[in-house]
Amino acid sequence: MSALLWALVALPLTVGTLLAVAGRPADRYAPAVAIGTAVVAFGLAVAVAFEHPRTEAPLLEGLPAGLAVDGLSGLMVVTVTAVTAAVLLFSVADIGPGEARARFFGLMLVFSGAMLTTVTATTLPVLLMAWEVMGATSWALIGYWWRDPERGDAANTVFLTTRAADLGLYLAAGAALASGQAGSLALDELPDTTGAWSTVITVGVIAAAFGKSAQLPFSFWLSRAMQGPSPVSALLHSATMVVAGAYLLLRLEPLLSASGWGGPVVAWTGAVTAVVLGLVAVAQTDLKQLLAASTCAQIGFMVLAAGTGAVTGGTLQLMAHAAAKSLAFLVAGAWLTALGSKALPALRGAARRHRTAGITFSVAALALAGVPPLALWAAKDVLLAAALEDTVALYVTGLAAAVISAVYSAKALWFVWQPASAPDDRTEPLPYAMRLPLVTLAVASVALTVTSFPPVRDAVERVLDVGTQPAPHLWELVLSGVLAVAVSAVVWIRGPQLLSLPRWITAWALDWLRLENAARTFFVRPVLRLADALAAFDDRVLDRAVEGTAHGSVRLAQWTNTQAERLVDGTVEGVADGVRALGRWARRPQTGQLHQYLAQAVAAFTVLAVVLVLVR
Repeated sequence: MSALLWALVALPLTVGTLLAVAGRPADRYAPAVAIGTAVVAFGLAVAVAFEHPRTEAPLLEGLPAGLAVDGLSGLMVVTVTAVTAAVLLFSVADIGPGEARARFFGLMLVFSGAMLTTVTATTLPVLLMAWEVMGATSWALIGYWWRDPERGDAANTVFLTTRAADLGLYLAAGAALASGQAGSLALDELPDTTGAWSTVITVGVIAAAFGKSAQLPFSFWLSRAMQGPSPVSALLHSATMVVAGAYLLLRLEPLLSASGWGGPVVAWTGAVTAVVLGLVAVAQTDLKQLLAASTCAQIGFMVLAAGTGAVTGGTLQLMAHAAAKSLAFLVAGAWLTALGSKALPALRGAARRHRTAGITFSVAALALAGVPPLALWAAKDVLLAAALEDTVALYVTGLAAAVISAVYSAKALWFVWQPASAPDDRTEPLPYAMRLPLVTLAVASVALTVTSFPPVRDAVERVLDVGTQPAPHLWELVLSGVLAVAVSAVVWIRGPQLLSLPRWITAWALDWLRLENAARTFFVRPVLRLADALAAFDDRVLDRAVEGTAHGSVRLAQWTNTQAERLVDGTVEGVADGVRALGRWARRPQTGQLHQYLAQAVAAFTVLAVVLVLVR
């Protein structure tokens, strides 16, 4: 079965890369190839989810590359591949023949493959590589229409924000190596580390997860990500990139528990994000922005579950949210294509004009609102049951966030079902390629409800291998359901005027709490000023020092050329003159006359005889 596991991650990565590299010549065939690949990947995901294969290959000395499918990753790979197939089918109609289809579908497959690698990775090196590919492809997909400067700037903001948080994973990997207690960097070994290194690992993992899942204070990047095509929003922000951080926290829940402080920090951050970003969603007048803020809020429930140890509830929330949120984003994309607007006032009557889209969007919105018997209603109560065992305050905060989710969901429904001020009878039905995934995801939003009740929930707990976890009492299910229905009904009856707030509060919430401005003020601008100061230091100090050294070297060379060389040349010439003089003296006895040679020999022997006599 390990071959199927390798194929699961390699197939979308390989086919996606080939499509993206092939470019425009492959546009004609890209949709069919991509959908076929996604369907095959879904089949492989179902197969490995039942078999739970594990495989390992050498990567670096002492650091293997490991992949495995267990209970949690098995549910994740099925969810990711199912949503990917639905979104790619919808994209056939949404991304028209005039677009760069090969690049789009190729990048979507690469992104899906990176997410599959992320959820099946058993070691930090593999997780890091997949995490990086996911970040890079998300940047390319959000900036798909790169000729628009605003979209390019949005993609850069998303990339830089998530990359800054991703440094936490590198910090965790470095700490794991330094500790010596997790030498293979296996994820299962991280909770075994002790001492200060364990704290560093926990901090790094939490920071990376919060950044990827757009939790406070990183939430603002999700607003900017809405500049991408609607299918990109549906895939990235339902079952893949944004839930990757929540998945990592659920996977490493033992690490949070072992730290002692990690669980409460994660739980309260998720709960506060669910409340605050839910209020941001209530203030939005743009449907995609409303859905984006609700994504942060809904993922806050998953993060809350990880912090309280409710792995079962967090997983059920993740799967139900994937179906409902991808459905909502796809319908928003369909209306944007058909009506040319995503502003809520301009979408009045949209649900009446396109009944399939309207009905399926209603299912998604009611699911997000927590209205029974849809999937998110019971899934929230499963995870809130663990919050109640932890502290009553955490449960009340989570329940308040659930009530707020009913407010923004009902608000969106009110606008799209209200009669349009100027009815337009020229309604073209949505293409079949759009309607089929919408209906499928709507059915999934209803069918997944059974996973939150026995005996299916018990089976999920056995698959996840997390032991028996807190189950919601009947009164909890009834309370959350009644609150969701009552709040939704009030908003539907009274309309948006019920939600009117002071202008300064609305402006603050519309601008996503001005988190991006805060990030620019406290991080971006200081970094840019530091860069400017370093550049000035480089130009005015380092460059001048280097230039001064160069000028000094030139002057030294010139002095050497004029002074030292004169002395050396004089010495050499003096030696040469002396040698020439000695040569002339040595040539004088060489006359060529025999009697002179005889006289020289007699003189030499006489001198020698005298010396010998004197020496004796």
